[in-house]
Amino acid sequence: MKHLFTTLRCCAVLIVIPLSIAATPDSAQRAAEQEYAAALRRLPNLTRGRDLFATCATCHGSDGSGVEDGSVPAIAGQYFAVIVKQLTDFHNARRWNIRMGKVLYPLHITSAADFADVAAYISRLPRHGTHDVGDGSALTAGTGVYFAACERCHGAIGAGAESSLTPRLGGQHYRYLVRQIRNAGVQWRPNMSSQHERLVRKLTSEQIDGVADYLSRLDPNLRPMGAQADNPN
Repeated sequence: MKHLFTTLRCCAVLIVIPLSIAATPDSAQRAAEQEYAAALRRLPNLTRGRDLFATCATCHGSDGSGVEDGSVPAIAGQYFAVIVKQLTDFHNARRWNIRMGKVLYPLHITSAADFADVAAYISRLPRHGTHDVGDGSALTAGTGVYFAACERCHGAIGAGAESSLTPRLGGQHYRYLVRQIRNAGVQWRPNMSSQHERLVRKLTSEQIDGVADYLSRLDPNLRPMGAQADNPN
């Protein structure tokens, strides 16, 4: 009976985790890069993307604003290329989440065309701020850390940059940001660079909370001075 239980448990895990999780890290990365490049070559179909988004909306909401308890991120208005990158990473076990595994494999969003279409639709959704912010106790310390260690890549207002695949973080849910920053520090985000992981590991819990608090309070619709209006794909 013990052996039977172990077998059944292993089978259950295989149902929700992409087959590519069995691949080596190098092969998974190559597969993700190939899917990403293929998706970027596609001409997105927004109508089809809207239809595919119905699956995403189950968790992320019909407006893409996520859930303010931090369990599901806001994705509306995120950069097209960033969304494609995350989708292909999820699909190839370069990023881990059971719910995303259930959606991406083997159900609805599994091909380069799917990734391009749904990412294009999401990138055009209006961005919304969040009411999920920190309590302010670490805000001063976190703001200082952000401008010392994070601003160079993520920008003063957390706007990121599509050209470098740096996501918009301004206005993201506080508790989601805290969890993802901590995950990066313990290598639960294999699609992040080792440089990013080393930086995060140097931060204290208070500093992480403060960085997340700063970002969560930003208006996601602000653009850096001199930046042009968004250019939809």
